[in-house]
Amino acid sequence: MGSVFTIVTVNVNGIRAAARKGIVDYLAASSADVILLQEVRATTEQVPAAVTDVPGWHWLLAPALNHGAKGRAGVAVLTRDRPEAERVGFGSESFDDTGRYAEVDLPGITIGSLYLPSGETDTPRQVEKEQFMDEFATYLADKAAACEREGRDFVVGGDWNIAHAEADLKNWRGNKKTAGFLPNERAWLTELYESGRFVDVVRALHPDVEGPYSWWSYRGRAFDNDAGWRIDLQVATPGLAAKAAKAWVDRAPAHDQRWSDHAPVAVTYDR
Repeated sequence: MGSVFTIVTVNVNGIRAAARKGIVDYLAASSADVILLQEVRATTEQVPAAVTDVPGWHWLLAPALNHGAKGRAGVAVLTRDRPEAERVGFGSESFDDTGRYAEVDLPGITIGSLYLPSGETDTPRQVEKEQFMDEFATYLADKAAACEREGRDFVVGGDWNIAHAEADLKNWRGNKKTAGFLPNERAWLTELYESGRFVDVVRALHPDVEGPYSWWSYRGRAFDNDAGWRIDLQVATPGLAAKAAKAWVDRAPAHDQRWSDHAPVAVTYDR
């Protein structure tokens, strides 16, 4: 790996649909070193060959396998170099077969792709989300400590499905009771950051702006009006976060040129 290292994360909102809308060209043109995908919604056999045949990428796909999650969720890690190690899940009996997390080791760095459950206020889906959050927070703390002992950087990119602060969604006043902006969800991220183990890399590089948003509803004119949410994050251990040189959202120029309701979030690290 060179000294300049770029990681991109994007929720593709179904890889088969994205293949029809433009992700093949995106992968072919990308200069990133790693691309993290979420909400793939496909098994290995179901991912279109046009996507996996794009040259230059090694794939780790973690589809949802259990009956309740099959056909939704699913994450992937695409790397230029073959990883030293690959892992699916984070040691959870409840979630390791639901297509929510996968990670790879490259020289000096561990990179995870996360699709945190979206939840739904006052429903079993929110209970599931909060269970995932509790288990994943423990994993993150343990993994960060292990990486520190080993002298490795650690970053988790993905759809975290939580807008941390008012600056992270346009209509925050109307979403105070909406999953993704609930007080306990926001407090969970606050605790993660204030632990000193992790940094929200994009926010660190863009501290005084609204957004930059990464998800816009397909309904209405949300995209045209930039009425979005910043829920696609790259969360890194402090040493790596300090090396982040540039972060941006690769927003489509027009609504009809989108291949997902999310936009890629990219960070270049000077390692």
